[in-house]
Amino acid sequence: MTAPRILYVVTEDWYFLSHRLPMARAAKAAGYEVHVATRLNKGKAAIEEEGFTPHALSWQRGSLSPTHSLAGVAELRRLLRALKPDILHNISLKPVLLGGIASLGLSSVAVVNSLTGLGTLFVGNHRKSELTRPLVVAALKALLKRPNVRTIVQNPDDKRFVLGLGVPEASVDLIPGSGVDLQHFTPLPEPPPPITAAYVGRMLADKGVLTLIQGYSLATSRGVKLQLLLAGDTDRENPGSLAPEQLREFASAFGIRWLGHVADIREVWEKAHIAVLASRREGLPKSLLEAAACGRPMIATDTPGCREIAIAGKTALTFPVGDAEALAEAVTQMAGDAEMRARFGSAARALVEEKFSAEAVGKATVALYQSLVPVK
Repeated sequence: MTAPRILYVVTEDWYFLSHRLPMARAAKAAGYEVHVATRLNKGKAAIEEEGFTPHALSWQRGSLSPTHSLAGVAELRRLLRALKPDILHNISLKPVLLGGIASLGLSSVAVVNSLTGLGTLFVGNHRKSELTRPLVVAALKALLKRPNVRTIVQNPDDKRFVLGLGVPEASVDLIPGSGVDLQHFTPLPEPPPPITAAYVGRMLADKGVLTLIQGYSLATSRGVKLQLLLAGDTDRENPGSLAPEQLREFASAFGIRWLGHVADIREVWEKAHIAVLASRREGLPKSLLEAAACGRPMIATDTPGCREIAIAGKTALTFPVGDAEALAEAVTQMAGDAEMRARFGSAARALVEEKFSAEAVGKATVALYQSLVPVK
């Protein structure tokens, strides 16, 4: 008997490989035939090495313009008709919208939607976002309430958002994050001084990079012996991205080390004592999950997504969004308290083992697939 097919729709191949492998591997191990539709750059060979079949999409990740959206829907509709998947799993907001529209009328396809945070459209203040947001909300209300459709969220705040759209609670599944490989990310000894804080992620305003730099500058201007590492690339397709020349200027002015892309994130946590994230909103930040798995304490904004892993007084110190002064105070406190760092780091690792392992996330996701289209 032919194995049921799952088609993952993801904007970028790197995002699938860095964030969605645990669930896809679990699906393959459970007997599903896995296909991946995405914009292929350098990840095609890696996807094929996993035993998955890649399908190239010509999407522009950052664009929800009518022209690009209609072309994206048509492209995906053709793929759905040709491939005839049993399950369509759309990952992140744009695939949820375009994949949902492309699947209209295809009653044989069960649809799973992963809302991996609400993104720049919902947390940004750009005029374009203000104009587009009501249209996106109206589309989500229509698409997520259809029969044979399930929606995965990563934190309770996003679950409340989806339920507020009128989606039945039985159709909403809270599966926290994409899973951390606990064999790959293991507890690391604290490095020698100076105390070093690190941010891992894209260099975006909505990720709080400017707040982070301001907080670091305030702390060091008051005599705190501290280094800051920024690990990640800029993003030309995101309107909130910092420019490379800005980052080089900040690095020169404040003594910050901008590392750019780092292939093995464990190298960052080998050098850093503290993980920092000043984001405005997250689904569930993989950067903090990986830091926690390495036994690193955290300093993060008290905001949806972050607060699931950065628990105030247990694994982290938290501060309000955009508050550079509060961030400076938190960094100063943690930099001077080795016992706190050890306690929070140990609790962070234990929390990841308990709730956020790749094995647990894969198992929960496969259980959802089995409830829709079981492997026989």
